Amino acid sequence: MGTINVSREYSVKEKMFLPAIIQGMIITLKRFIQGFIFHKKYTIMYPEERRNYSQRFRGMHFISVDENKVENCTACFLCETVCPAECIHIVAEERDSASNPYGVRKEKKPLSFDIEVLRCCFCGFCEEACPKDAIKLSRNYELSILSRQEGIYDLNHLKREVKGRG
Repeated sequence: MGTINVSREYSVKEKMFLPAIIQGMIITLKRFIQGFIFHKKYTIMYPEERRNYSQRFRGMHFISVDENKVENCTACFLCETVCPAECIHIVAEERDSASNPYGVRKEKKPLSFDIEVLRCCFCGFCEEACPKDAIKLSRNYELSILSRQEGIYDLNHLKREVKGRG
């Protein structure tokens, strides 16, 4: 039993790739004329200009806190369980009853809440799974760090008051 050749012969025009080359040159020439003569910009000057992202953009995580600076997280481990990248690590402890001034009973609180940002795929599953709306994704996209150790954000770094997604 031999091999069966299922490929077809290319035409002379396809062998020379001329149509694709000419099409690419036309696009390049068009962009050159628009930029050189009409001064149309296709890039932004990043630190001075900011790109406008959608309101649904998912950036850096944060843990919402109330007006008494008490985090809303009850250490239920749902965000850690649903995370496909396994980048959330929570250690829970008992919450003292004196820190519940409004009568809202939260039995547990996170002793440590770490997110490894370098492993995160920013899918938003943690935000959807949270029953207390404690973990949220902001619109902050400036996440540059110098070492891998700086990419692990702890509870003190993540806590902030909710003022929209900005």
